[in-house]
Amino acid sequence: MSSWPAGATQYAAPVDDGAVVKVERTAAPVRLEVVRLLRMDIFEQRLRPGDRLTESALCARYGVSRTVIREALRQLEAERLITMRPHRGPIVAVLTAHEIRSIYEVRGSLEGLAGELFAARASDEQAAALLDHVALMESRMLDADLAERGRLKDRFYEILLEGAGNQVLQADLAGVHVRIGQFRHYAFKDDERVRLSLRQLRRIADAAADQRDPDAARRACEDHIRSAGTLAVEEYQRRMP
Repeated sequence: MSSWPAGATQYAAPVDDGAVVKVERTAAPVRLEVVRLLRMDIFEQRLRPGDRLTESALCARYGVSRTVIREALRQLEAERLITMRPHRGPIVAVLTAHEIRSIYEVRGSLEGLAGELFAARASDEQAAALLDHVALMESRMLDADLAERGRLKDRFYEILLEGAGNQVLQADLAGVHVRIGQFRHYAFKDDERVRLSLRQLRRIADAAADQRDPDAARRACEDHIRSAGTLAVEEYQRRMP
């Protein structure tokens, strides 16, 4: 069950599977919460590639106005999670294998740079934090649920990017991570894939934080993302209707 801040107004709307979608109104714009819920519906494939997104259905789903829905759709279009089609309106973006590989090529280059810069720039405290966090992931990841696995992986990247010390890189990589949100779920569902990911993250941490080897850190990051990209293509095509 979700906990809601004191004084928050909750909006609920039924969804097709009988669940309830809640949009929380606090000091933050309702639009941000609708964007978050829409992203999750896409990432978890409650809204599948090619699905039409009609304003009336989304208003009923999230219990908000057409204005809020239009603003949220514009945000997701900018993130390339949805596509505007002439005479059809917005649909959930459909990607080709080439497009997915292209996204992961960019991600690999950016994360490779992050590993390289971390090895060269991170403080001793940041290096220790990365090694400690990988050890935590190794002890907890396999027993964690999907949400916790995602949080642990997110924290790894937070530490890596903080140590890299490049805000432009951090912003660019954040945009890429939004686009691959639906693919990241694939890596967290299978225990064997999690074990492989942990070995790859240990290699990154050892190269970047222990050995302080920029070249080895870059290669380790790029290898990790190359493997993730292959999985993303295979799983996306398998799950397409």
